[in-house]
Amino acid sequence: MGVATVGGVRLHYDDVAGPAGGEPVVLVMGAGGRGRAWHLHQVPALVAAGHRVITYDSRGVPPSDPGGVGLTVGDLAADLAALIEHLDAGPCRLVGTSLGAHVVEELLLSRPELATAAVLMATRGRDDRLRAAAARAEIELLDSGITLPRRYHAALQAIQNLSPHTLNDDIEVSDWLAVFEQSLSAGPGLRHQLAITPDPGRLAAYATITTPCLVLAFADDLVTPPHLVAEVAEAIPGAVHRLIDRAGHYGYLERPEEVNHQILEFFRRVPARPRARVTSP
Repeated sequence: MGVATVGGVRLHYDDVAGPAGGEPVVLVMGAGGRGRAWHLHQVPALVAAGHRVITYDSRGVPPSDPGGVGLTVGDLAADLAALIEHLDAGPCRLVGTSLGAHVVEELLLSRPELATAAVLMATRGRDDRLRAAAARAEIELLDSGITLPRRYHAALQAIQNLSPHTLNDDIEVSDWLAVFEQSLSAGPGLRHQLAITPDPGRLAAYATITTPCLVLAFADDLVTPPHLVAEVAEAIPGAVHRLIDRAGHYGYLERPEEVNHQILEFFRRVPARPRARVTSP
């Protein structure tokens, strides 16, 4: 793992070259998530397809620098842009999930020259009443200083983020519960990322995105339900929209073969752009 200091922010990253040193792909994780989660399924598939693959821990996710009060999606998009430039990886292909997809969308607006194509998973352009209430409740829990018992946290994470097809399989869900018990995530970094909510007005802004986009929804996603994902796909001109069945919010981990297939097929259809070192204006 390397460490890049960009705009005064230290970001920890991994940079894995494919066999042919192919076109870079940068993967952007959701709120509180470590970049290493991509290494279970997506990184091996992309590297095998010849890509150079970069993952990182965003600001607010240890061991990268913490995010402060007032952290914005614009800040995270600027971090991403600076990391791409620092690693001489632009223009590149981008994959983001949940908050990570929101960050990618903002980069497509502010620095489109850095992107060749983008895959946006479990994204939304606005919060409905339930999603807004859930975010406020989680922030209040973190602010209270209460630490949930690990087994309770694990069961709650499973119910919120996995498909019923996984939850109803005793063997499979046992493995997931064990993982969740070992990955209790809390603290100020997560709290500041959770406070980032999509501005409904950005849906109109997404109509100006010119980068080819694939928008993936997960059929059983309770955190970002398919109808909110569809609004983003409808807003972005020419976006390809796909629904992955038997998958919850962690669909990239529940249905990795299908998700990887969709990503790679989309990337194959979007031609590479000539690589040139991109510098900030």
